[in-house]
Amino acid sequence: MEYRQAWDLQEQLLKQSLADKAAGNTTSHHLLMVEHPPVYTLGKSGKMENVLIGREEMEQRQIGFYQSNRGGDITYHGPGQLVGYPIFDLECFYTDIGRYLRELEEVIIRTLADYGVIGSRSKGETGVWLDPDHPVKARKICAMGVRCSRWVTMHGFALNVDPDLSYFDNIIPCGIANKSVTSLQRETGLDISMQQVKERVLKHFETVFDIAILNKDKSS
Repeated sequence: MEYRQAWDLQEQLLKQSLADKAAGNTTSHHLLMVEHPPVYTLGKSGKMENVLIGREEMEQRQIGFYQSNRGGDITYHGPGQLVGYPIFDLECFYTDIGRYLRELEEVIIRTLADYGVIGSRSKGETGVWLDPDHPVKARKICAMGVRCSRWVTMHGFALNVDPDLSYFDNIIPCGIANKSVTSLQRETGLDISMQQVKERVLKHFETVFDIAILNKDKSS
């Protein structure tokens, strides 16, 4: 799904939740999981100097670019990367963005563990890392950036399953220099099914957030 299309869908679902809250109605929760065509997105606190490729070259290579309203800096989305967008009303869970981010990280950490990969947190750096405390080996496998309006969330996480990692060479990912990125395929050497990863992520969402996911559409 094109990034703009997914963004518009999130905005539509968020606005519906806000309207329901304003009317005193029960809100609905959604979890969108997609792959995007190649695109760079810059968060609202991001810096253009972390983008190392010009717009003309992006157009020539058919890479999209958006300045997003999520938190965080620059990142890349593309085929082989599982992007998850929870539109949750946190007032039905807890009103704590820090806890929400830690629980998103926990979902990914548990998913990685299913493949024998040890995911960790890096102090002061949102997302999931491998060997975060090692100055040479530290590498990011899942980026995160969210937006919250009246406790309704949007945007989310991007887990590198088997994307073309060379696209990250054109940016300073998340504005963090001297740290690399990796993927589940690179770490395991396995041919990993994206559908299987989706199913494992869904399972861990249910456990970590204590929810039941209904109407699972595995084709989208």
